[in-house]
Amino acid sequence: MRIAIVAESFLPLMNGVTHSILRVLEHLQERGDEVLVIAPSTQDTEAPDRVYGAHVHRLPSVPLAGYANVRVAMGGVYRVKRILAEFAPDVVHLASPFVLGWRAAQAAQQLGIPTIAIYQTEVPGYAGRYGVPFLENWAWNRVENIHLLASRTLAPSSFAVNQLRGRGIPRVQMWRRGVDTQRFSPDKRDAGWRAAVAPAGERIIGYVGRLAVEKQVQDLGVLADVPGTRLVIVGDGPQRQALQDALPDAVFTGFLGSEELARAVASFDLFVHPGEFETFCQTIQEAMASGVPVVATGRGGPLDLVENSRTGWLYKPGDLAALRNHVVDLMGDDAKRRAFAAAAHASVQGRTWSALGAELVQHYQAVLAADIATTTPQGVAL
Repeated sequence: MRIAIVAESFLPLMNGVTHSILRVLEHLQERGDEVLVIAPSTQDTEAPDRVYGAHVHRLPSVPLAGYANVRVAMGGVYRVKRILAEFAPDVVHLASPFVLGWRAAQAAQQLGIPTIAIYQTEVPGYAGRYGVPFLENWAWNRVENIHLLASRTLAPSSFAVNQLRGRGIPRVQMWRRGVDTQRFSPDKRDAGWRAAVAPAGERIIGYVGRLAVEKQVQDLGVLADVPGTRLVIVGDGPQRQALQDALPDAVFTGFLGSEELARAVASFDLFVHPGEFETFCQTIQEAMASGVPVVATGRGGPLDLVENSRTGWLYKPGDLAALRNHVVDLMGDDAKRRAFAAAAHASVQGRTWSALGAELVQHYQAVLAADIATTTPQGVAL
């Protein structure tokens, strides 16, 4: 099969969208498919032009305001259409489409190529969080237009599926995310790492993610004085300095990748995630695979991932007193925390990227078959 993946963001920027694309590329390479990635250009001269066998076609881009490392692709529909026409894919995969993905959705429709749109980022919610409601409405209009054009939309959680269907978007199905249970494992727990960040032997409350307004990391301030604990924040972003000023006793590690990240997560005693705009929340799944219980806000992707009173706790969005109470509850009860940790670890076993990759290919095949059926004249044998 020939597949064009249109990436709203891609290497060298590592985020949830890029991570998912890499796992998909790995699976498609194993299958022997021919893949083209269309992505924004980067200022990194060492950025690869081939990834897991796929050629990466870079489009000119500009930095997103406030996020110097996030690039927004330039160029119109015609340019994307020309690239797609030259590659002639069977299917176009739109990865978290919004700017470049909108152009690609239009280009693919004009070329008669079926599309799979992956809903992964709640951009309208981000706009609302930044206090610009008129942009929130505009963003929803853009999201709706993209997914109305798509042959099929794949959303990662029941919340996201219902959210899109509630906006009148048809052909929405569930496609979750896999987790690397070899990389994220309780075996990676490191006493030396723990001693370095919590030298007095404190229990470690950990967060992993981008340090930006929409992630609501500032809400973790209610945990700053939980007795016998150390707050560790892994990640980077535009809010880092403000958060360091607000949380002077927390440990900020900056961005961690690969084995460094796996070691850090496995070394947490509890994982917290306060963000309300997660369509899935891969970091929660990675924490659970590492044998770490979770306290998260009860909205979006966490609703499917965290089972209350078994693998962690969910709290009502905005109820920071409940966030603190749940953390105090687990940090003060070693037996309960260990039981939650074991249940969390067990709950994600079998969610492999291999299985999720095979499921994605079935979606590709389904929209391709439907496209062939609708474009073949009646009475013509397939």
